[in-house]
Amino acid sequence: MKIVVTRPIAEEALAILRSKADVVVGSGEPPIPTADEVGRMIADADIVYTLPANPVNGDAIRAAKKLRMIATMGTGYDNIDTAAAKERGIPVTFAPGILDETTADGAFALLLATARRLGEAERFLRAGKFRGWTPFMFTGQDVHGATLGIVGMGRIGLAVARRAHGFAMHVLYHDARRNHGAEQEIGATYVESLDDLLSRSDFVSLHVPLLAETRHLMNADRLRKMKRTAILINTSRGPVVDEQALAQALKEGVIAGAGLDVYEREPAVEPALLDLENAVLLPHIASASDRTRTRMALRAAENIRAFIEGKPLLDPVP
Repeated sequence: MKIVVTRPIAEEALAILRSKADVVVGSGEPPIPTADEVGRMIADADIVYTLPANPVNGDAIRAAKKLRMIATMGTGYDNIDTAAAKERGIPVTFAPGILDETTADGAFALLLATARRLGEAERFLRAGKFRGWTPFMFTGQDVHGATLGIVGMGRIGLAVARRAHGFAMHVLYHDARRNHGAEQEIGATYVESLDDLLSRSDFVSLHVPLLAETRHLMNADRLRKMKRTAILINTSRGPVVDEQALAQALKEGVIAGAGLDVYEREPAVEPALLDLENAVLLPHIASASDRTRTRMALRAAENIRAFIEGKPLLDPVP
């Protein structure tokens, strides 16, 4: 049996795989492999272990005649054509719940950095421009006591809400389903209309999966619903935000700032965003702690081990 791992992962996870099959690991050198390159890589694989940034599309799945299973170490699986896998009866697994707290830490760090203009201030200091304290230098926005609007009150959204509660923030949320647990635990307020939430929030944090209905959820019209002093945070999926519209909104002062960890055409970033001081841009690191990334890698390997041993999958994609 041959397992193809599209990029290097934690050695602990590789050890599990190597105890069960021959393992081939793709290169860790940039750039990230394209869909066509992944397709060639997995052409003779029995099992594919993919990373969130590596696309496994329908053409690759249909061409891999020996393919029996696909596992991803991500909490999302929009990089995999699950419909094509289902057509062939190929199970797909993911790794939910593992990165929630670490990603929430990253999202809140991004919120704080954007609100307090930390990136601008550090660049200013490193450039040798700091000449001493002045009362209006890099004044930003207070986070404590402000209103946070969370779009998507799932596991990560709730984890962010808990952190906001510690900052005495007023938490509003919008979701297709009410989260009564969040309302009881931290006093979050459900807002049925997304536009209403946008108009009332000082900060908006996105925590929705990438679906047809969430692609460009934050477009030019929605951005205009926000306060001119508001800040948008996205640690969910890049295409949830129309990057061109966001860059224009930031440039024109439609909103005050944005903090992004994910991008619409990742790893490419909308060029107009790169020139804006009111955009804090991170390279998809919200879940990047050693412990969490290792646990993610192990969970995918454990799903593969369960499949090979004929046991129930731990995390099958619905």
